Amino acid sequence: MDQIIVEDLQVYAYHGVYPQENEEGQNFYVSVVLDTDTRAAGMADDLGLSTNYGVVCRFLHTFLTEHTYKLIETAAERAAEALLLQFPHVRQVTMEIKKPEAPITVPFGSVSVKIVRGWRRAYVACGSNIGDKKAHLRAAVDALLTDKKCRVLRVSDWVETTPYGGVEQADYLNGALALETLYTPEELLEKLHEIEKAEARERKERWGPRTLDLDILLYEGAVMDTDQLTIPHRDMCNRDFVLKPLAQIAPYERHPVVGKAIVELLAEVEKNGEKHVLYN
Repeated sequence: MDQIIVEDLQVYAYHGVYPQENEEGQNFYVSVVLDTDTRAAGMADDLGLSTNYGVVCRFLHTFLTEHTYKLIETAAERAAEALLLQFPHVRQVTMEIKKPEAPITVPFGSVSVKIVRGWRRAYVACGSNIGDKKAHLRAAVDALLTDKKCRVLRVSDWVETTPYGGVEQADYLNGALALETLYTPEELLEKLHEIEKAEARERKERWGPRTLDLDILLYEGAVMDTDQLTIPHRDMCNRDFVLKPLAQIAPYERHPVVGKAIVELLAEVEKNGEKHVLYN
C-alpha cells in the first residue's frame, strides 16, 4: 500500500487532564501516515484522484483545536476516525501525537501516543425464521448502511434453508454480506447484537427460532477465540446455508485457518456434508 506522510504538524490546542492545560493550552506535534493507493493519481497527474495533504493538515489542525480531550489517547482516536471518515481514499491511518510541554516534573524530551486505525473487511451471516423474514433481514442491512462506521459492499441473495441443530421450527431465509468497518471485532459484535435486539431477537434456546441472527464469519486479520467471540466462525465450514450465500459474494476469500477458498469449502459440504439449502 502506498503512503502519504505528514510529520510534526504543529497544533496549539487544549488537551490535558489538568485544568490549566485546558485553559492555557500548549503545543502538540502530530504525525500521520495515510495508507492509500496513489497509482491512479500518479499516472494521471491529477490531485483529484489522491488525498490532498494540505487539506489533511488543515483538517487535523481544525479538528484538534475545536475539540478538547483529557487524554491524548482520546485525541488520537477521535482524530484518526475523523480522517478515515472524511477522506475516502485513505484505507488506514497511523497517527502519533507528541506532547513536549506535558506537565512532568522531571526532564524529558517528549511524550506521545501512537495508534494504527483503519477500515477492515468483514463478512456477516444473516438469518431469520420468525415473522416477515425478508423484512428482518432488510432491516439488518439498512441498519449497517446507515452506520457511519460501516460500508456495506455486497449483499447476497436470500436462500431458503431447513433448520440446523435438530430443533423443530420453521424454515429459514439465510444470506451473507460483505462490509468494511472501523469497528473492532468485539465492537462489531456489539453492534450486531443491537440490530438483533431492535428486531425483537430473543435468546431462549440454542439453535432455536429467531427473528434475526447475525454472526461474524470472517474479519480481516483476525483469528481469535474468546468467551464472547470466535473468528473465523467456529462451524462455518460445515454449514451449506452459510457457505452458499458467502460463495456468491466472496467465492475466493480464504478461510484463514484451513486455508481453503469459500467455493472449495462449499463444494466439500455439498458433496459430503449436511444439506440445508433448499435448491429449486
